[in-house]
Amino acid sequence: MDAGGASHPTDQALAEAAKAGSSRAFSELVLRHQAAVRGFLRRVCADPSEADDMAQEALVTAWTKIGTLKPDASVRSWFCGLAWRKAMTTQRGRARSAARDRQWLETRPEFDTPAARDQIAVRKALDNLPEDQRAVVALCLAGDWSHAEAAEALGLPLGTVKSHAARGRAKLLEAMGEAP
Repeated sequence: MDAGGASHPTDQALAEAAKAGSSRAFSELVLRHQAAVRGFLRRVCADPSEADDMAQEALVTAWTKIGTLKPDASVRSWFCGLAWRKAMTTQRGRARSAARDRQWLETRPEFDTPAARDQIAVRKALDNLPEDQRAVVALCLAGDWSHAEAAEALGLPLGTVKSHAARGRAKLLEAMGEAP
């Protein structure tokens, strides 16, 4: 019981109510366990924002699969299991995509020129930049925007845009094998 004398329902009671269609009960389960799900995925995924997206998708999936939760199962474990499967599906998809890209590149030898390799290196370097930094690089270095224009468009402080542009440029030059 809490200070007001009301008792808090157990996870199992909330799960049973959610199975019966109570979105309020399911929302309470999500509130109780979403931090654990997000924390788990942030530890196993390289990109925290991607981990948050996967956590959100896993919790949406949980609502559609709540009927599969066994009566005595741990809700937190079940949520994390769904999240793990979502992460593995994403990883497998990424691996298949990378394999297709490699296969395509292997079948297109006429495109294996220094310029094409440079483009691939730049693309990989861009993909490894944090999202904000990638956006600044796309606008300022590739799109010829001023730092002030990029700051306004992205809603970032001017100093942040300038440092993102400098760091992004250095990483791109490094990917090209040039010193910044």
